[in-house]
Amino acid sequence: MTILPSAIGGRITAVRHPLIEIRRGETLPPLPRTAWLEIDLEALAGNVRLLQGLLPAGVRVEAVVKADAYGHGAVPVARALVADGMGSLSVATFDEALELRQAGIEVPILIVFPIPPELAPDARRHRLSVTVGDGVLLERTLAALANGLSAALPAAGGASASRLAIHLEVETGLGRGGVDPDLAPAAAAAIESSPHASLAGLWSHLQAPDNAGLAASQDRRFGTASGLLEAAGATLPARHLAASGAVLAASAGTYDVVRAGLAMYGIVPDGLTVAEPARSAAAGLRPVMTLRARPIRVAWLEAGSGVSYGPTFTTARRSRIATLPLGYGDGYPRSLSNRAQVLVRGVRAPQVGTVAMDALMVDVTDVPGPEVTVDDDFTLLGEQDGDRIDATDMARWGNTISYEVVTAMSGRLPRVYYAAAEAVALRTIACDASRGGGTLDGGPTKASA
Repeated sequence: MTILPSAIGGRITAVRHPLIEIRRGETLPPLPRTAWLEIDLEALAGNVRLLQGLLPAGVRVEAVVKADAYGHGAVPVARALVADGMGSLSVATFDEALELRQAGIEVPILIVFPIPPELAPDARRHRLSVTVGDGVLLERTLAALANGLSAALPAAGGASASRLAIHLEVETGLGRGGVDPDLAPAAAAAIESSPHASLAGLWSHLQAPDNAGLAASQDRRFGTASGLLEAAGATLPARHLAASGAVLAASAGTYDVVRAGLAMYGIVPDGLTVAEPARSAAAGLRPVMTLRARPIRVAWLEAGSGVSYGPTFTTARRSRIATLPLGYGDGYPRSLSNRAQVLVRGVRAPQVGTVAMDALMVDVTDVPGPEVTVDDDFTLLGEQDGDRIDATDMARWGNTISYEVVTAMSGRLPRVYYAAAEAVALRTIACDASRGGGTLDGGPTKASA
């Protein structure tokens, strides 16, 4: 699907307004630049259903929307997921959770990285679940609750709802966080002995879900910790170990909850061997993000002309070079310089020259048909006319992983959200709130499949 960016004319009054809702029949406001992301909310919901279908009865998917929903936009993505029935969300930081609460999202939210202990009373007040995986920080968190909540009113839902929900992280082999399994019962007892906290879950994270031996070892350690807690009389409402990789590779137990991250956004984790029972679902995952642009200049350069800084590329012949208005300041990495490919008219064209902060260049000399112009659409990530550039392609060119490709997309790139091939929302840094809709060539802006 393609959104035609609108020319911006007249006097613009910039108003901080990250998300503009677009009702059916309304036209899209003008985009502030001719480089933008398209986010397919229908694909997002479909991916969640595919993942849920791989899980045993009683095991639920929890959507991971940290890092601005892996670059897709946390608030609009979370809203769409909740509207489609998602019952809980995970983020990495306190402020990510607070952003969702301030946007009116009321489902349970788990912060999977430990927060500063002094923020514990605020987390409780906003009904956020937190992670603790260190004895010292647990002690400080419980002390902060005791000091900060003695005169606080209970949250809606009574005494149990007034407690801070804590998920205990257990170290199973990632080497990054969590208490040792044999210390888990004491940590759980400390949580349960506090009048201001409750043990809401036990969790860990796999080091290499594509390595069956390592994943099985971590699974055993997690099971040991769970068994020790149960033997000590602790109740565990939610146990979660597996994320996207473990579900698709079937390399670890699903327990009560599965944290769906990259696969929910339509990407199979890099290098993962998908297990036979999951292959159909993996093949059905649809990438949610597309990156498109239109040139701000297309010009002929004579042989021997340098392109961009350095220059790291010099034309060997008379060449037609298109300049696209995005660069590493938008999350298109400098490491792709002279390595990446871009789709235009369904044909792959090489990116040439050093990727700059705000611009990158594409050699369109060999694109068939009439000369490429500023009216041509370029696809840098996504599908165009039967060909596709995936996040895994970009990751390979840039010697990184697909997680980084999507999460690196900057907040200054406009994001247009689609449901059933219709634009339903637009997120920009700022917009002109006085303008109702955008036009191009005298017609309304439209989405086309």
